[in-house]
Amino acid sequence: MSEFGDDFITITDEDGQEYELEVLMRVEYRGSEYLGVCPAGADEDAELEVSILKVEEEDGEEILSAVLDEAELDAVYAIMLESSEEEPEDDD
Repeated sequence: MSEFGDDFITITDEDGQEYELEVLMRVEYRGSEYLGVCPAGADEDAELEVSILKVEEEDGEEILSAVLDEAELDAVYAIMLESSEEEPEDDD
């Protein structure tokens, strides 16, 4: 499953700093959900810095965490890359 669209989230790091991110893609891998995100308002002409975050549940709340396992990260990245190549361009 992958989902595309304009979706924005705000995350807070351990120092209390808030960041607004645009969710570029959601995919599932081995029963877990992952988000491909970039900083909100990023210049469309610039090269995007995309991060992959894993959605985990803790005490009934969704928590986003960095993917530390390199094999897991590579697998999710490959799924996102394949999904983005399948999605037709929208030139409105």
